[in-house]
Amino acid sequence: MTPLPVVPGCTWYPGYLDASAQQAMVGALRGLIAEAPLFQPVMPRTGKPFSVRMTNLGSLGWVSDIKGYRYQPLHPETGRPWPPIPAAIMAIWTRVSGYPHPPEACLVNWYAPGAKMGLHQDRDEEDFDAPVVSVSLGETGIFRIGGTSRGGKTQSVKLASGDVLAFGGEARLAYHGVDRLVPGSSALLKDGGRINLTLRRVTKPAA
Repeated sequence: MTPLPVVPGCTWYPGYLDASAQQAMVGALRGLIAEAPLFQPVMPRTGKPFSVRMTNLGSLGWVSDIKGYRYQPLHPETGRPWPPIPAAIMAIWTRVSGYPHPPEACLVNWYAPGAKMGLHQDRDEEDFDAPVVSVSLGETGIFRIGGTSRGGKTQSVKLASGDVLAFGGEARLAYHGVDRLVPGSSALLKDGGRINLTLRRVTKPAA
């Protein structure tokens, strides 16, 4: 596993998780999703549904609905706290984030075959000193990242199952998204598709 730079502040770790680690993580996620079911977020104001479904792990979870984007401690449909982030996922943050405080949110995005994610910034957090750490499971996603202004030059990376990506520093507020999935590129998930985990620190640590 040799870390590869994508743009300044963004580092790619191809093949970070081997096949057995990927299978174990998906097995753990199935149980956690049963506890905190996937839900369909919608865009603020317009109510247009995302093409991905999602849930969260950790003390805070990211949600989007007609009222806006925000973090909250309870699942919007069950009203229960989010399940804790498993140790195996926390260990990835510890190893690659370079940040001394733990993440508070792990957003679980389920990309069904054909789903995508438009270019956007992750800017609903208070603490931009912490990076965002992403874990890919399942079919390869064509990930695209640019600069902090919409419409600038972008770079694309094929994030395969087991890959990890971390972006912070100059890239923390970079526009990024997933253009498409590569059908048939992984047999990890029985019905195809992709799971993406993004680990985030939301609040600023106490001084």
